[in-house]
Amino acid sequence: MTLKMLVFIRPGETDWNRSERWQGWVAVPLNERGREQAHRLASFVRTLGISALYTSDLRRAEQTAQIIGEALGLQPKSDERLRERNIGAWQGLTHAEVVSWYEDQYLRLREDPEGYVIPGGESRAQVAERVRAFFAELMAQDVGEVVCVVSHTLAIHTILSDLVAGYDMYKYSLPNISVTTIRRADENSPWQLTMIGDVTHLEGIPSLVSIDDAVRERSHGV
Repeated sequence: MTLKMLVFIRPGETDWNRSERWQGWVAVPLNERGREQAHRLASFVRTLGISALYTSDLRRAEQTAQIIGEALGLQPKSDERLRERNIGAWQGLTHAEVVSWYEDQYLRLREDPEGYVIPGGESRAQVAERVRAFFAELMAQDVGEVVCVVSHTLAIHTILSDLVAGYDMYKYSLPNISVTTIRRADENSPWQLTMIGDVTHLEGIPSLVSIDDAVRERSHGV
């Protein structure tokens, strides 16, 4: 059966999103609003015919995927390759703290957004390598026509840039618990972006455009 639709979901809100702290690989759980967001999302995606559910193994993603899986009757499959970028020594800091405390390193990030390895962490190129490996395996399997992937800002932007012609990662923001979808008619057809960063399912529950998105646009790297 040909995979025809990919549904990308960013995890729900955490307290670190609210305090604008970079999370990276830290096991920050969903807060109360994040859990409520995930339940709203689960109702929204019920009609999409999702046949398989994959998730980053970071805590906020797994918690989001578990709520979705319970609503869909699916067991989420965790994969560490879907993690957010490891930002090493910068985890838990605000953007202002990183710029102030790691000025030289931050300038190097700005100069080389793809190749710079954050102290104790990863480069964007390294993130792209593991994300692409995951999707290469996924595309080679018979996983059904509609697959849902719970992952993070940079990982989602990376695969969209690979699959969708002309996709510009700096043009779009992906709020917490947002839904992004791409479709194709068959395995020989190009992928088309059909929904990006959608949060209409929240029906009045706020969703932050977090520091991860804002800094990605400013630093071209995180």
